[in-house]
Amino acid sequence: MNNQTLVIYDFKILYEILSEIDNHTNFNLININKLTELKFKNLNNYLIISDKKKKDIHDLIVFNHFPIHITKLIETINIKFLKKNYSLQSEIDLGIYKLNLNSRKIFNEKKGLDLTEREANIIIFLNNSKKPVKINQLQTEVWGHNSKLETHTVETHIYRLRKKIKNIFDDENFIKSSKSGYII
Repeated sequence: MNNQTLVIYDFKILYEILSEIDNHTNFNLININKLTELKFKNLNNYLIISDKKKKDIHDLIVFNHFPIHITKLIETINIKFLKKNYSLQSEIDLGIYKLNLNSRKIFNEKKGLDLTEREANIIIFLNNSKKPVKINQLQTEVWGHNSKLETHTVETHIYRLRKKIKNIFDDENFIKSSKSGYII
């Protein structure tokens, strides 16, 4: 059974058309009339297709130009699934946040924050570490500096990153510090 599901939202004629060719597609097909119905489905990898644009719906494909050519429709659906799968493979789970490696964006369910390459590298390194990381280790591993250099680069970057996260997510505890070092 395929793990990709195409959710047809309030677009009955399209559901009927795709049902006719369902055994020739590489995705499962379900029909819903209300978005609340999605909460009761146990779906991991899905796209929603509709003829209406809706706010706050992720993974939505809107088809409102008619006629719809079936080959173009299937091609668009397959491309969207490929892009979504690529994006999912590049996401790192950080508790209540996710970090997208392609876009260098950290986000939760409601908000997102663009990061610099260095900021993303700091987060990745801290996340991969199982214990607190000392400043000199960050200098060596993330910056490639000699750990004997006297610099406040790490502290400055951590300070700015914490400030950005606080401003967007109102989270002061994402990167914690102690005598042992920094940790996520």
